[in-house]
Amino acid sequence: MKLINFLKTEYFVEPEGFVEGGSARDLKDSLKPRSSSEADGPVAREESMNLGNSVEVRLAECAGFCFGVKRAVDTVYEQLKNGKNIYTYGPIVHNEEVVQDLAKMGVGVLETKEELLRLPGNSPQENFSGQADGAERGRPQAHPGKQQASIVIRAHGVPKDIYDILKEKRLECIDATCPFVARIQKKVEQESIAGNHIVIVGNAGHPEVEGIVGWCKGTVTVLENTLEAENFIPPQGKKICVVAQTTFNYKKFYNIVEILEKKGYNINVANTICNATEERQRSARKLAAEADVMIVIGGKHSSNTRKLYEICCEECVHTYFIQTLDDLHLDLPKAVRLVGITAGASTPNKLIEEVQNYVRINF
Repeated sequence: MKLINFLKTEYFVEPEGFVEGGSARDLKDSLKPRSSSEADGPVAREESMNLGNSVEVRLAECAGFCFGVKRAVDTVYEQLKNGKNIYTYGPIVHNEEVVQDLAKMGVGVLETKEELLRLPGNSPQENFSGQADGAERGRPQAHPGKQQASIVIRAHGVPKDIYDILKEKRLECIDATCPFVARIQKKVEQESIAGNHIVIVGNAGHPEVEGIVGWCKGTVTVLENTLEAENFIPPQGKKICVVAQTTFNYKKFYNIVEILEKKGYNINVANTICNATEERQRSARKLAAEADVMIVIGGKHSSNTRKLYEICCEECVHTYFIQTLDDLHLDLPKAVRLVGITAGASTPNKLIEEVQNYVRINF
């Protein structure tokens, strides 16, 4: 079976995914843990702190900002340096601390399509830019002293009709969609144009999944769990293309694919779970299995952080989910040898370091 590195970037270890026409066995093989030497990369790290004679604080090998999130956040800050009137379509990432910091710098958040439609458009002479590094152009003023709005697309991506609205209104579009997500969008668009039914394994209410659905040109189904997979009946006579939300749990993805295969459907599996997600989940599980206490840091709306919390809870009874240091109220067991810390893909390093230092000093 041919394996294609669908989600490939110089910043990460190459994923083992994207199984074209693959089976559940092929998918399972692609998800086998790699040796520590294979998993090492620029985003991998391990930090330990020895507290006194007995307690150790250890940060998971992979924690904090992933490539896609860092790229999106950096894009907004760079555009602010150019003095632009910036809005993001949806929160740029699922971390309240980051969003609040940007809000203090004047970045607005458009939560709905209706809010976007209410923004003043540019003159007919203006051009549409879909590039994250597009040059600034002269624009008519929406009101005295204020530039016309520039819209940054969030890391999770958006449905295609949002791009159509931006083009129609001639608003500058600065696309910070994670490249991994953008490739999934392109994949489902091509497959649906070819007449195939699209199955997205993920959370239907997550903005990434909503965006991917918005690129499908035909029938589409979102499956989140094995029960939904068991009850799924595809349109008669259609081939099925299966993709996954980039932050979905690997084990759950495999179980759902296995069910679809056992039902005898003609499926083409694309393992589109980001390899950064794989490494983050694997390192969190490994650390949680050794730790007496686990602390998971991330936004309350962050899908990947919630999944890290679920994984850590499976391995460590004393697991805590916090957004910031203010949320940390540890009720430590009597005998603690190791406190483990991990963080979601949208968690800034500053927050991770604050928690590390606090635990190191106080426990």
